[in-house]
Amino acid sequence: MISNLSLLAIEIPWDPDIAKIGPFLLSWHGLFTAVGILVGVWLSLRVAARIHFDVDNAYTLALIGVPSGIIGARLLFVAEHWEFYGSNLAQIIQLTEGGISIWGAVLGGVAGPLIYALWKGWDVPNGLDAAAPGLVTGMGIGRIGDLINGEHLARATDLPWGVIYTHPNSPAFAHSLTVGAHHPATTYEMFADFAILGLVLWLVTGALWRRPGISFFVFLITYAVMRFLVSYLRLDSAETALTDVTVPQLVSLVVVVLSLPAVAYLWWRGPVERVPVEAPPAGRVQVRRS
Repeated sequence: MISNLSLLAIEIPWDPDIAKIGPFLLSWHGLFTAVGILVGVWLSLRVAARIHFDVDNAYTLALIGVPSGIIGARLLFVAEHWEFYGSNLAQIIQLTEGGISIWGAVLGGVAGPLIYALWKGWDVPNGLDAAAPGLVTGMGIGRIGDLINGEHLARATDLPWGVIYTHPNSPAFAHSLTVGAHHPATTYEMFADFAILGLVLWLVTGALWRRPGISFFVFLITYAVMRFLVSYLRLDSAETALTDVTVPQLVSLVVVVLSLPAVAYLWWRGPVERVPVEAPPAGRVQVRRS
C-alpha cells in the first residue's frame, strides 16, 4: 500500500524491457547506456580536436576505453555484491540481466586507455581532458534509462515531487507499493552530470586551457562529491566496514583523496601551450612551456 503522496509524483508505467532478440534482452537501461557511449565518444573526439590532441590517438583510446569501462563496471558491481555472486559464479558474465557500477565504468574506462597511453608515450594530461566530457556525458545519458526502468531504489520523499513505478516488471514496483513516491536519486545524478559537463567544457576550452589535466580531475572530484551526497538517498548500495558508508561513497572518498595531489602537481608544473599536432606518426601532442 502506498504510504505517502507527493504533489508532483510522476507515475512511470513502462516495461523496463523493450524486446528480447534470441538470448539477448534489450532494456531501456541498455539502450540509453549504448546511446550514452556513442554520444560520449563523439563528444570526446570533438574535444580532442579542439584541444589539439591527436584525433587518431583519441579513436584508439576510445576503442580501448569502451570495453575496459564495461569490464570495470561489471567487476566493481560483482565485488560489491559478492555475497550473491560468490555462490553464483555463472551469473557474473550475465551482463544482459543488469548489474553494473558507474564508478567501475569510470575507473575501468580510464585505466585501460591510461595504461596504453603511458606505454605509447602519449600526452596523458591532454588525453585525460579529452576524455572527461565524454565520460560524464555517457553517465548522464545512461541515467535516463535508470529513470525509465526504476533500476535503483531510493528513500521515500517528503518533498513535493517523487516517482512511482506502476509496471510489475520494474525493479522499483514493489518498492513503490511499500513506500509510495520516492526520490528519483539517479535523476538528481543525471542533472548533476550535465552541470559537471558544462563546467568541464568551460574549463578545458577556456579557464584551464593552458593547464592540461586539471579539468579531468575537477570532473572526478565534483562527481565524487555529488555521488557521495546522492548515495545517502539510495537503498541499493552495499555497506562497508565504515559506519553508514556505502561502497560508492568509499570509492568517492578515495577518488577525492587521490585526485587532490594530482591537481596540485599539475598546477605546480605551470602553464603550457597546447600546440596543434603536425606529425601524426609521432603520436604525441607537443606542449611548450611558457
